[in-house]
Amino acid sequence: MSKIYLDGNSLNLEDFINVVRGGYKVELTEEAITKVEKSREMVDKFVEEEKVVYGITTGFGKFSDVNITKEETTTLQRNLIISHACGVGDNLSQEEVRGVMLLRANALAKGYSGIRLSTLNTLIDMLNKGVHPIIPEKGSLGASGDLAPLSHMVLVMIGEGEAYYNGEKLSGKEAMDKAGIKVVELTSKEGLALINGTQVMTSIGALTLYDAINLSKTCDIVAALTIEALNGIVDAYDERIHWARPHNGQIKTAENLRSLLKDSEMISRQGEIRVQDAYTLRCIPQIHGGSKDAIKYVEEKVNIEMNSVTDNPLIFTETEEAISGGNFHGQPMALAFDFLGIALAELANVSERRLERLVNPGLSGLPGFLSKNGGLNSGFMIVQYSAASLVSENKILAHPASVDSIPSSANQEDHVSMGTIAARKSREILDNARKVLSMELLAACQGIDLRGKKKLGKGTEIVYNIVRREISTIYEDKIMYKEIGKAEEIIKSNIILEEINKENIKLK
Repeated sequence: MSKIYLDGNSLNLEDFINVVRGGYKVELTEEAITKVEKSREMVDKFVEEEKVVYGITTGFGKFSDVNITKEETTTLQRNLIISHACGVGDNLSQEEVRGVMLLRANALAKGYSGIRLSTLNTLIDMLNKGVHPIIPEKGSLGASGDLAPLSHMVLVMIGEGEAYYNGEKLSGKEAMDKAGIKVVELTSKEGLALINGTQVMTSIGALTLYDAINLSKTCDIVAALTIEALNGIVDAYDERIHWARPHNGQIKTAENLRSLLKDSEMISRQGEIRVQDAYTLRCIPQIHGGSKDAIKYVEEKVNIEMNSVTDNPLIFTETEEAISGGNFHGQPMALAFDFLGIALAELANVSERRLERLVNPGLSGLPGFLSKNGGLNSGFMIVQYSAASLVSENKILAHPASVDSIPSSANQEDHVSMGTIAARKSREILDNARKVLSMELLAACQGIDLRGKKKLGKGTEIVYNIVRREISTIYEDKIMYKEIGKAEEIIKSNIILEEINKENIKLK
């Protein structure tokens, strides 16, 4: 089994996915071990000297001015976890939970948090052996980090809470015992080090980001099929146009369309059928490209956050200081994940508009609602309704979470990020966008058949054949949600991207 080494500095999105979805094991580097041990020595010194340090010899939040004796530090840390485990709602997926554990371990590996090496290794053992704490998805303000959901993770570490192990829902203690992992008695600073961070929002957001990168490429593929179904004008994708306005995503999208449509006999040139296409065809590079640039920005922020220390206070061993700050504040990620949601909503928005052009006989030149025998058959009429419903829902979900804040902890924590809500919203928008794109894919292949299929492009022919292996042309009404589900599964599986890549068409 492949392994990822954690040093707190080198984790990237590909590594993250390999651990979270691919089951790769993780292990600390020797350098990380040394840093963790030195940081812990400093915490022990603070406790022994009864130095006043937030969260080590004091209470939390508004109780930061309440001193805690060294005899009470173990009770303080346990109380922190059990009192803060206030999550509600549906549970995070196994992938998301694994991401949370991985990211928290990587942050602690940087050696600024003061956790014992044995406690950190317990968390890593849980990840490697498949003990997955049950973590409710709601309850985080996104500052002081993801306190409530992360507390549910730590409950299992101390033999409380619930977890899944080998597909079985168990008490935290049972899961740990069956996996052969010893539960932890937390001591000074450790509870705070484990729950004061942005790892829940970052895990949800990173998974959404990875899928968004793939979906943005798939959007170009599906749009190319729609271009063929509507005899779209390819002059609009001429590279000279896009180098005259050199936004990176725009240039890449136009290049993708040219590659996918190469040698197609179903496209048209300027003036052959009409002079210009509507914006949803003509401006695909600009629209898709804008979303790709936004997604790239989010990727940069996620890569930074994956390798950041996000708890408080931080231990600086060189100067023997513990300094209180605000790295737990999720604002950088809240804004990024709101942006990600908006970018994905726009990909769905334009997809639905292309779907409308396919089903509307006044715009397409195709049979109404893509049905040869309209009236008796409704064809794709309600497919467009469903897509319209999803993009409308996305517009509501795209309202930014980051513009809201409710003070907490008796106004000590008087501005919060709502970053975990932003991440969850972007995940939901992604799911809706994928469904809309599935509907366009289904309709585009139907339109190609009704137009009278000719030779398709170098890339679109591959995709059309994949679809037709699973879904037949629809000549009479059938139960459409099943066909939509098949199209969605094709997109979700990434087989389209894999097959395109095999033919040496490198989408960007």
